[in-house]
Amino acid sequence: MSDNATSVVDLDPAALGARLRALRLESGMSLRDLARALEISPSAVSQIERGVRRPSVSRLLAIVQVLGKPLADVFDEPSASVTKAGAQEPTGYVLARAGASKPVELGTGVVFRRLSPAHTTGVDFFESTYPPGAVATDLNTLITHEGYEVGTVTAGELTIDFPDERVVLRGGDSITFPCDLPHRMHNDGPVAAVATWLIVHRG
Repeated sequence: MSDNATSVVDLDPAALGARLRALRLESGMSLRDLARALEISPSAVSQIERGVRRPSVSRLLAIVQVLGKPLADVFDEPSASVTKAGAQEPTGYVLARAGASKPVELGTGVVFRRLSPAHTTGVDFFESTYPPGAVATDLNTLITHEGYEVGTVTAGELTIDFPDERVVLRGGDSITFPCDLPHRMHNDGPVAAVATWLIVHRG
């Protein structure tokens, strides 16, 4: 992970929790309904929304999937993506300067950083950084979510467990797979693993 990426991790647990709560309210779902859909306690959801607990990668993906929101919405202030896109429409493009997107630090220290300049319908384009020893979930289980995933490792080594195989990706390696194929990402190496990802959502 670059020094710049490390220095701009400023969407702290409280801000992340508030953003997830705003997305839940936009979706018209109660805290208890979300907890029921995630199969966790209302207290656990409350702790995430109050910034007491950071969600794991798998938990974050599950939350946005249940809410029917793209992952990119987590990085925006409420209604920010709509405002930015609307303001840029006359020029035909959307521009985001370096540092405009606030990375999100999740459980076990995994960091997500949006790479798309604004909300892009149907796709999520982001960078993930897994510190040594970091895993996508705090449970030793494989996860699934919505969409189709395309990724390239740019630094370090990232391991992906599938039901019948373990794949180790090194710098320059690429992979693609349907997100409903059970999988689990982790970094067993001595240095941070950095990868770029495109998740294409099925229409």
